[in-house]
Amino acid sequence: MAADKNVKKVVLAYSGGLDTSVLLRWLRDAYDCEVVTFTADIGQGEELEPARQKAQLMGVKQIFVEDLRETFVRDYVFPMLRANTVYEGVYLLGTSIARPLIAKRQIEIAEAVGADAVAHGSTGKGNDQVRFELTYYALKPDIRVIAPWREWDLNSRAKLVAYAQSHQIPVPTDRHGEAPYSMDANLLHISYEGKALEDPWVEPGEEMFQLTVAPEAAPDRATTVEIGFEAGDPVSLNGEALSPATLLDRLNRLAGENGVGRVDLVENRFVGMKSRGVYETPGGTVLLHAHRAVESLTLDREAAHLKDELMPRYAELIYNGFWFSPERQALQALIDQTQQVVTGVARIKLYKGNVIVIGRRAPNSLYDHSIATFEADTVYDQRDAGGFIKLNALRLRLGRRNLS
Repeated sequence: MAADKNVKKVVLAYSGGLDTSVLLRWLRDAYDCEVVTFTADIGQGEELEPARQKAQLMGVKQIFVEDLRETFVRDYVFPMLRANTVYEGVYLLGTSIARPLIAKRQIEIAEAVGADAVAHGSTGKGNDQVRFELTYYALKPDIRVIAPWREWDLNSRAKLVAYAQSHQIPVPTDRHGEAPYSMDANLLHISYEGKALEDPWVEPGEEMFQLTVAPEAAPDRATTVEIGFEAGDPVSLNGEALSPATLLDRLNRLAGENGVGRVDLVENRFVGMKSRGVYETPGGTVLLHAHRAVESLTLDREAAHLKDELMPRYAELIYNGFWFSPERQALQALIDQTQQVVTGVARIKLYKGNVIVIGRRAPNSLYDHSIATFEADTVYDQRDAGGFIKLNALRLRLGRRNLS
C-alpha cells in the first residue's frame, strides 16, 4: 500500500513474537514512519528482556517495557471481581480485562512521545480488535488506529513466515512443533483457542495446560486457605497481608496444584460468531467463591440480588470492550457502593478441581444466630409468618378466583 504521509510516528503493542515483529517491519514499509514499541508485563510469565533486545536489533529507538502487574490486578481485576463477574455463566474474562489497560498505556505513551497513531496485532475476526480500539477512541477520540490484519495480505502463517524470512526477522526454530492452539496469558488466566480446539467435540490434550494439573492428578488431600477481604477486595492469604499481584500469584499456584480453574466453553463473540475457548483461571476461580461467601454475610438481600441481576450486563460490557464507557463506570459506582461493608474472611477447601466454601466470618455480619436458630428463641414470633404468607398470596388467590 502507499505510504500515509499523515502518519509520522506510531506506538505498537509489541510482544516480541513473530506476529508483532512482522507488524513492526510492515508498519515501516507501509507507512514510512517511526515505530515506538510498548511491551507490558501483566504476569504472562515470560521474560520480557528478549522483546526489548529484538526491538533494538530491528532499529527501534524508543522502547517501552513496563511492569504493570500490580496495576492490572488492583485497578482492573479486583474492580471486576467486586461484581462477581462471569461472562455467559463461566468465563472470568481474563483476556477481556487486560486489553483496556494495555490500550490505555499505549495512548499515554503516544501522547508522551508525540505519536499520531497506535497499532495492534489483533485479527479482524476477533474481539480484541474491538477492545483495543474502543479504548483508544474513548481516551483519545482523534487518534489514528492502524490494524494491519485488516489491511495487509499476509493472511496465513506461511505468508507471515515468508515475509519474516525475506526481511531477516528471526522465526522460531521450533515452529513445526508448536502447540495446536493460540494462547494469551496474564496473571489472571491463560486462554487457548484455534486449530485443534476449533472442533468443539475434541478434548484438549493434557499437555496443553500450564497453570493447573488435571483434577485426577491433584493431591488426595485437600488444601485449605483463608482469604481476607476489605471493602470487597482480597487483602490477605492465610492471615498474611499481600499486595494484589502477589496474592493472586500465590493463589494461582495453590489452586493450580489442586486442579482448580479449568473452563471449556463455546462463547458468543461480539463480532457475531461462536468460538470455542479453553481457559485456566485458578486463583480467580477461588476468589470468586470466597468473595461471594463474605458477601453472603454482609450484603443486604436486595442489594445482593440487584448485583446479581446487573452482573451479566456488566460482564458483557467488559467482554465487548466498553471498560471506559459511561455505563460501565456507572455500574462500577453502584457495585463499589455495595462493597463498603464486604469485609471479612472466607475459608475455602481446594480438592481435585473443586472449590468448597467451608467457613466465613465478618465483623459486620448481618447473620444473627439468635434469629436464624431452629432452637427456641424470643426474638422471632413464628405466628407472624401466617399473615405474611396470606398477604403475599392475596394476588394469587384473586387471580385464581377470576379464572373460575
